[in-house]
Amino acid sequence: MKFFLKIAYTLLFLIIYTSCKENKKHNYVDVPEKNFENIFTSTKAIPDENFLGDDSCKKCHEDQYKKWKGSHHDKSMQLANRNTVLANFDGEKFISQGITSRFYTKGLEFFVNTEGPDGEYHDYQIIYSFGITPLQQYIVKFPNGRYQCLRTAWDTEKNKWFDLYPDFKVVHSEWLHWSRGGLNWNTMCSDCHSTNVRKNYNQETNGYDTKFALINVSCEACHGPGKLHVDDVNLLGQDYKALGEMQMTSQTKPKQLVDQCARCHMRREQISEVFNFEGTMLDHYFPQLITAGVYHPDGQILDEDYVYGSFVQSKMYHNDVTCTDCHNSHSLELKFQGNTLCAQCHIPENYDTPKHHFHTKGSEGSQCINCHMPGKFYMGNDFRRDHSFRIPRPDLSLKHDTPNACVGCHKDKSNEWAWETFKKQYGVPDYQHFSELLAPGLTGEPNGKESLLTLIKDTTQPEIARASAIRGLDNYMNADDIAKLLVFLNDISPIVRATTIDVLGEINNTDYVNYLTPLLKDNKRSVRTKAFYAISRLNEIQIPSDYQEVYKKVKTEFNTALEATSDFAGGRIKRADYYLRQGDIVQGIKNYEKALELDNLNNIARTNLANLYYNNGELNKAEVAFRIIIEQEPEYGPTYYSLGLLLAEVKRIDEAIEQFERAIIYMPQNVRVYYNLSLLYDKENTIEKAKETILKGLQIAPENEDLLYTAAYLYSKNGEIQNARNYALKLTTMFPNNPQYISLLQQLNPTQ
Repeated sequence: MKFFLKIAYTLLFLIIYTSCKENKKHNYVDVPEKNFENIFTSTKAIPDENFLGDDSCKKCHEDQYKKWKGSHHDKSMQLANRNTVLANFDGEKFISQGITSRFYTKGLEFFVNTEGPDGEYHDYQIIYSFGITPLQQYIVKFPNGRYQCLRTAWDTEKNKWFDLYPDFKVVHSEWLHWSRGGLNWNTMCSDCHSTNVRKNYNQETNGYDTKFALINVSCEACHGPGKLHVDDVNLLGQDYKALGEMQMTSQTKPKQLVDQCARCHMRREQISEVFNFEGTMLDHYFPQLITAGVYHPDGQILDEDYVYGSFVQSKMYHNDVTCTDCHNSHSLELKFQGNTLCAQCHIPENYDTPKHHFHTKGSEGSQCINCHMPGKFYMGNDFRRDHSFRIPRPDLSLKHDTPNACVGCHKDKSNEWAWETFKKQYGVPDYQHFSELLAPGLTGEPNGKESLLTLIKDTTQPEIARASAIRGLDNYMNADDIAKLLVFLNDISPIVRATTIDVLGEINNTDYVNYLTPLLKDNKRSVRTKAFYAISRLNEIQIPSDYQEVYKKVKTEFNTALEATSDFAGGRIKRADYYLRQGDIVQGIKNYEKALELDNLNNIARTNLANLYYNNGELNKAEVAFRIIIEQEPEYGPTYYSLGLLLAEVKRIDEAIEQFERAIIYMPQNVRVYYNLSLLYDKENTIEKAKETILKGLQIAPENEDLLYTAAYLYSKNGEIQNARNYALKLTTMFPNNPQYISLLQQLNPTQ
């Protein structure tokens, strides 16, 4: 359905066992800080004058400058002019999804005539070009400080216009329309395509005053502001010694380098309002975990994850292979072509041979990346490879319905063929990949819960996998599992700590506050803010006295995180939920309404809002919201069920029955629908339909307590005492100490 596709698009994140050194204990270095006075870094933006521009770097670093010049970073964003615009603007027309866009020039300026946010056609001036290859996008200036990226882009390799989402119909009122939030430059693009960006979003006007120091990804976007460095060099001359004031240098440790690259090369949640080079990645962002819709359940790429989330799954990452081992840090090109790149570490005689890859030397099948880095096209024509560097496992594809590189190339073959061939060539694998534990849990297989618990405990596994397992465990939670999770609040991995907080924070009580409160003193801002949200059901006066001071500091950080995401529907939803935890229903409703102003098709927000209206007694508003959801997502069963409950409450029984009947069509396994529908049939004195409905429910859940009791009641009411007695007997057998069921059975056995 469109809603789930939309969530996949919005949701706004090197395991070669036979050849990497064994590393049985990963080197996590982040541990909770005990002295909270030392954990808070500055959140202030850096003045633009501290960024001196690339020419200042060129004076001393000419070779690096030459490699950077013309790179994807250099051309990440440019003013639109005859030198930067690569597309044809000679009156060309491009038609997609019924929309005609015409590209033309007026003097030295570039324009497009296309559908706008009102559904009408308008002329728009192109202000910026975006990127160079394999596609270039174009940015239009809108009122209120907004800049929007056209959905139609230029294929710089085939020299033609194309639709970024050719199979995805978007109407002008949707969040994903090019003129709205999904393709808004200020919030979706600017932070990573320019230097020293301040988004400056105004919640009241829903506008922006976005600023940047330098238009592109300059030297200082990666290395940090150069003023102090240049001043020191000018002052000390040949006596200058690096004091660590610059980032991403030759002295930066591998994992730290990945951490610094990650902020622009990962799908993530924003924590800080601005990135100011202080702290670490987790002080500004939190990475997308391995979840449905973004990744396959084994961690392979599905939706766009921008590399980091894949790479940190890999054995290469955990053995200190880093980005610059393969990519030139300035030109961004690969250091070597073909298998020579991999041969830097992997002995060619062992791997670059048909004895290993079983393909003709020099063929596509003999290339390491085609087996260990399969990829996908994103944004229409941009082929990006999976950086988890895993060994193809057709046996796991058979178990979990996940991809493998073998049938990715041999498209006429099956997974069964691939597995039989694999066994002949390599034998049965004698190692376990983390996905063998993660996938069963994420897909709900019979042993899923136990698999996730095993993975979570194994600190030799990638921390993103362990954190994803904790997130997945949320679907199985019971009281025993909660107790088992508490230990991971002290895990050495901050991502694991943070995810544990998220899961425990969703429990609607305050029993675990004493375990969560110490995380207010964690040394990662993302962990602290999640801890604050998790305990936000408490009033400030309920916070222990020795945490009062740090609580106030983290509250400021949390509010900043809300501000940073307030131009997303998800950010407004988070704010609404925070108010609801504080008991402020009015503000909760207000912020859900604001979320829908930003994204009118976000039916997660609308469903929550409808239920809020319902619980707040605003039944007319709730009904309207439920009916909008049904109109937008006619195959989503739970909404019919919710609307049926509302209609039953206001005694519109015939309409309620109609909604429950529709709910059964779309969620035939939900026994609560059968239960409620049978009671309504009984209320309408259609006893045969009531019995028929309850029996259908019992076919699905033969030991469901409510269904059994209702069946006994219905048969007793209809005078079918023996049938009623059978259900009552089953209830007393299952619940021998329940006086209500014992009494029922006695009433149906008058001789006793």
